[in-house]
Amino acid sequence: MADTERFLVVHALKVKGLATAEDLVEITGRSDLAPVLDELTGEELVKLRTGRIGGYTLTKEGREAHPGLVAGAVTEGERGGVSRAYEEFLPVNTRFKDVCTRWQVRDGETNDHSDEAYDAAVVADLDAVHTDVVSALAPAAESSPRFGRYANRFAAALERVHSGDHSAFARPMSHSYHDVWMELHEDMLLTLGRERDAADGH
Repeated sequence: MADTERFLVVHALKVKGLATAEDLVEITGRSDLAPVLDELTGEELVKLRTGRIGGYTLTKEGREAHPGLVAGAVTEGERGGVSRAYEEFLPVNTRFKDVCTRWQVRDGETNDHSDEAYDAAVVADLDAVHTDVVSALAPAAESSPRFGRYANRFAAALERVHSGDHSAFARPMSHSYHDVWMELHEDMLLTLGRERDAADGH
């Protein structure tokens, strides 16, 4: 098994926290991860949780192994591309947080999505954010296939929003636009070896 596969799976789980095998295929772009997951599980770096909310997650040993895998997999070129992208991402991140708040709350109350005109205006703002985040990501995507996958994942979530799927906007653990955004933000921080602070937002 190539070290790049080990890195992609462990890193995806570090970013996402809990992921099904199908989630990992979507995130990594690799179609057959069963041998990778079996090996990592056998090494006790990864464990499979069962139950109502199941999936793969890192063990303590897996979390401890992650920095070494990052150091071995992330090139200086990738780090430079991600660093440039991150500077462009931060102001868009601030706008995205505002758009999410307006989607969830209206006039101090929970948005019940009964006002189609209001929702359409917020979705239009999300469209603008989408255009800008894809543009901001360009230096990272050019230097790393991993970051190149985010634009398609954002587009898929946005298409669901436009089709009327309210969960695709900001509902946690539903492959929403917000889910992908949080993963991207965490991926950038981990790639850059940067601790989150007030300047990074949430």
